[in-house]
Amino acid sequence: MGAVDKIRRPIEKEMEVFEDKFRENMSSGVAMLDRVLYYLVGRKGKQMRPMFVFLTAKMIAGEDKPTLDSTYRAASLIELGHTASLVHDDVVDDSDKCRNFFSVNAIWKNKIAVLVGDFMLTRALTLAIDNEEFDMLRVVGHTAQSMAEGELLQIEKAKHLNITEEVYYEVIRGKTAVLISSCCAIGAISVGASKDMVELMSRFGLLCGMAFQIKDDLFDYTEDHIGKPTGIDIREQKMTLPLIYVLNTVSREERKWMINIVKKHNKDKKRVKELIKYVQEHGGLEYATAKMNEFKEQALDILKSFPESPARLSLEEMVRYCTERKL
Repeated sequence: MGAVDKIRRPIEKEMEVFEDKFRENMSSGVAMLDRVLYYLVGRKGKQMRPMFVFLTAKMIAGEDKPTLDSTYRAASLIELGHTASLVHDDVVDDSDKCRNFFSVNAIWKNKIAVLVGDFMLTRALTLAIDNEEFDMLRVVGHTAQSMAEGELLQIEKAKHLNITEEVYYEVIRGKTAVLISSCCAIGAISVGASKDMVELMSRFGLLCGMAFQIKDDLFDYTEDHIGKPTGIDIREQKMTLPLIYVLNTVSREERKWMINIVKKHNKDKKRVKELIKYVQEHGGLEYATAKMNEFKEQALDILKSFPESPARLSLEEMVRYCTERKL
């Protein structure tokens, strides 16, 4: 049994019901739109985000309580918003592939991709409003704002490559961590949790998301992902934690050499390989791994405040999966 299958076990039934409900929430009265939406539903990934929603709700409400319609809506809100952001990102990045599938813009062109993303975002809004889920809507709205700000901040800083470790955390908080935070927050909201409990689970999701993104950044420099370092972030001039740490610890001349590769030779495979090796040899990976583990341990500490249950244990496994995965 794979790690994700093991994590899903306490919510297997909920995930099956969710797929049907999500399909219903995605349907429209326009044939072309339905074709695109059907394609998007068919290329679903591991569905980590709905899993965070259901596991959080079950851990707080109790294993013996039936799953509420509000929890299914919460998972749909997250998945609609997240899928919309992926479709829009593919347009922004001019990407032909996403998760080994052709992107919507590659098949139906940018105009339709943007409109489909818009439909999913507005569908999420109306789903929340029609069911008076205003607390959930507030969380999702702030999440969408933070994600856009995180992307724009990264673009702004990439121009000058002057990103500090603090700004890096601000970027990944907006780009990645806030979405996992919102999964846990609205999972708690869906079962009527107190404001303090919602904030605690939001904090848990944020820590988990920070660790998740640092692990993603490490794939650029390690052999975990495809048997060799990818160097993708360097080619895209993205400043990640291993690189930032080394830039701030070496001499001015060495720093100049590193920045020159990122700015002017980021498409040169030989130069990128040299930079990857340099970051490896100067403690960049060890530093980033240590920071990732700090976030992981803080997230696990929050879970320890809850009684032991299958849902809690699965969330613990989820935290470990985020930092130990190979892809």
